Amino acid sequence: MGKLTRRGFLAALAAAGAGAAWPLGAGAARRPNLVIVLADDLGFSDIGCYGSEIPTPHLDALARGGARLSHFRNAARCCPARASLLTGLWPHQTGVGHMASNAAWSARYFINGWYAGDLRPDTLTLAEALRAAGYATWAVGKWHVTRWADPAEKGFSDANWPRRRGFERFYGKLLGADSYYRTDTLVRDDAPLPGGRAADPAYYFTRACADEAAALIRARDPAKPFFLYFAPTAPHLPLQAPPEAIAPFKGRYDAGYEAVRDARLAKQKRLGLVPPETPPQPLPTPWAAVRRKRFEARCMEIYAAQVAELDAAVGRLVTTLKDAGAYEDTLIVFLSDNGACAEATGREPPPPLPDGGPTVTCGYGRAWACVSNTPFREYKHWVHEGGVATPAIFHWPAALPPRPDWVRAPCHLVDLMATLPDLTGRPLPLAGRQAPEGVSLLPLLLGGDLPPRAHPLIFEHEGNRALIEGDWKLVAKGPRGPWELYDLAADRNELNDLAARHPDRVRRMAERWRLEAERTHILPSPFL
Repeated sequence: MGKLTRRGFLAALAAAGAGAAWPLGAGAARRPNLVIVLADDLGFSDIGCYGSEIPTPHLDALARGGARLSHFRNAARCCPARASLLTGLWPHQTGVGHMASNAAWSARYFINGWYAGDLRPDTLTLAEALRAAGYATWAVGKWHVTRWADPAEKGFSDANWPRRRGFERFYGKLLGADSYYRTDTLVRDDAPLPGGRAADPAYYFTRACADEAAALIRARDPAKPFFLYFAPTAPHLPLQAPPEAIAPFKGRYDAGYEAVRDARLAKQKRLGLVPPETPPQPLPTPWAAVRRKRFEARCMEIYAAQVAELDAAVGRLVTTLKDAGAYEDTLIVFLSDNGACAEATGREPPPPLPDGGPTVTCGYGRAWACVSNTPFREYKHWVHEGGVATPAIFHWPAALPPRPDWVRAPCHLVDLMATLPDLTGRPLPLAGRQAPEGVSLLPLLLGGDLPPRAHPLIFEHEGNRALIEGDWKLVAKGPRGPWELYDLAADRNELNDLAARHPDRVRRMAERWRLEAERTHILPSPFL
């Protein structure tokens, strides 16, 4: 691809803002490649440039050379978040208002199609939009926006498999995460792959995803821009990593939850990510009360290795882009689908190469998840900041200047689709499809302001619900939980509930939530 200089791109943006025709659509050589890296269950503070002690040099380098966003949100859980990212819609509008699981399970939550666990046919995916704009389109990793994975299942439909929704190539898993060493759930393009536990002892899913993505980049048509949706399951449970990846972390977490949380918060303050007066979030369990300290420390050692493997996979992609001469003209976006996961089985974590069985579901538990989400409360599933805040990195050497300051505007997964016309110079092919809910991020990334939103940010998952208007957030836990109110400008870690002091604001925002929930098909709900 021909290189677009930063000065030329800024001039193009200024011309477009002044009403001139957008010049990037004139030729494919001026349209950027797009790589979206979506981590799975990664907490807000789990990478180095957001406060972590886990070495993530490749992600940190992207952050130094691009923009770091401090107020980017997701949809609190894997399936809704992926549906929202891929379509630019709120999850319920996509038909994935809850989860995409097997058909019988999903049918419990079926209400007029909005909770069906399958992308609706009136949604437009990023891949469909970019393919119409002349892009090659590839997906690698976890899909999880269809309830149909088994062709032998009654009623099976592959209408929402990746190659039916705009992707030319696919390698990965159609449903959720499982063993990093299991290959019988893999699909290449449209064909399930045979296998069980990987015959190759060096096989590890995160590394395999990086291999597949690198091969696609190397084999690309250089005259054609490409879109790579890279969504490996790391660091989602189960706790599994190669022995050599775990070894550097041995003993690193013996000091316990408080020590790691406090060190992360101190680093976040040094980085300017959070205000100096930010207090630590409360832990569900003090380290002093833990009886099996070696077990708990080992859980976090393996989890840290999984995060490091994710960073290494990103580094592999960056190296491949550079070797292919595509690095300068590629916009790389890094995000997480939800906050850290509090789920755990209580069993010992499995060895690096498990022999199957229930131990492969082991997670690192609520206390370490709380540490991962520093400085926020709650976790995946919930829509407090610990469930919906994500690290967010945008890196595009040809056009986006490095930003030493944090970009603090409130952004969401729905904004990625709305950004595409600014990147490609092509309108979205929306005939018969729902229009995206977000706003373009490009003016913000170039140093300007985020365009005004027509609607507030709204959240719901399993009865957990929230609304963000400016600096105010209304949020509740579960279908019967009372509304809580927070001033995010002063208290983003949601420790000082102001609902009793501002009852009128609570009533007004609650009514706004209800109206938006009806508009976006949250209501009627099986959970509320």
